Amino acid sequence: MCKVCKIFLGLLLGIGGLAGTADAQFKNGSQATELNLPTLSQRAVVTQRIGLTDITIVYHEPFVGGREIWGKTIPYGKVWRAGANENTAIAFADDVSVEGKPLPAGTYGLHMIPNADYWTIIFSKNSTSWGSFSYDEKEDALRVDVKPQPAEFREALTYTFDDIKPESAAATLRWEKLAVPFHISVDVKAITERSIRNQLRNTGGFSWAGYDEAATWCLDGNCSLEQALKWEDTSIQNEERFENLLTKSQILAALGKKQESDATQAKAMEKATGLQLHVYGRGLQIQKKQDEGFAVFKVNIQKRPNEWYTHGELARMASAKGDFLTAVKEMKLALASAPDQAKTQIQGLIARLEKNQDINPI
Repeated sequence: MCKVCKIFLGLLLGIGGLAGTADAQFKNGSQATELNLPTLSQRAVVTQRIGLTDITIVYHEPFVGGREIWGKTIPYGKVWRAGANENTAIAFADDVSVEGKPLPAGTYGLHMIPNADYWTIIFSKNSTSWGSFSYDEKEDALRVDVKPQPAEFREALTYTFDDIKPESAAATLRWEKLAVPFHISVDVKAITERSIRNQLRNTGGFSWAGYDEAATWCLDGNCSLEQALKWEDTSIQNEERFENLLTKSQILAALGKKQESDATQAKAMEKATGLQLHVYGRGLQIQKKQDEGFAVFKVNIQKRPNEWYTHGELARMASAKGDFLTAVKEMKLALASAPDQAKTQIQGLIARLEKNQDINPI
């Protein structure tokens, strides 16, 4: 291609791409067509994970460069590549909803139609073109309208993810003094459960722990509890342990099967080591279930009265009653036989008790 032709091509791409010659690669206004060279509008990638779903935007960053952007350099009412150079592309690892409308997993060309009061966000099935020159409305997978917002000045166009929540986030174009967010939501529970099923067909399904983790995830989210119970039973069949028996008792309780839950919990308590019971009781304390935590401590103390951690449990129960003399005595007994890695924390607890300060649920 002759030099004049390259300059003409650069001008055409700059004007036709609604970015002006300030985005040309060379000072003469042309773009490189034969070589891979640095571009003024540099390539950028931003990714956000919602649950297990990755959302990735690949774009190029034009600069304001002293220009009047909205309504001038980027005209209102015309399709714009939402960046510079080739298509801005957005990829969803799973099905999502954008502004409440469903969009299947895949990679899409991201185009926008700016207006003074609202913007149209376009997800095109074609994600491999240069800019919006060959954009075809027939290839639209989805269009949504959103409201632009005033924002702090940005010299380079940028995409960010904001308003991040467990099941949603706002992907936001930011340039000049404008922010244009569009909200993306994911059915995290359904996607995670599907992923769990697949993982249990692999190495995760060859031990007690994989099935226990699957059941615990359902329990924490209060979803698919019957399936969680089946997974926990498989975990127990693989290897009966305190952890999976305890989780099963909690699933049964969530299902309203109190008698079965109590029996399974009793079995778990019999199976537990002293440290497992200690950690379980402390966990209940942290969950603000102190009476339940103390009930676990009492079982542990009855079985193992002379362990360092049971002395600590006695100290905690005495502290809760305001009996700081007994609490100090028991905590010093704990200090005497505790492992080195626990001594610093115990010394801190003793210092608090000596000042008549309750150590629960610390």
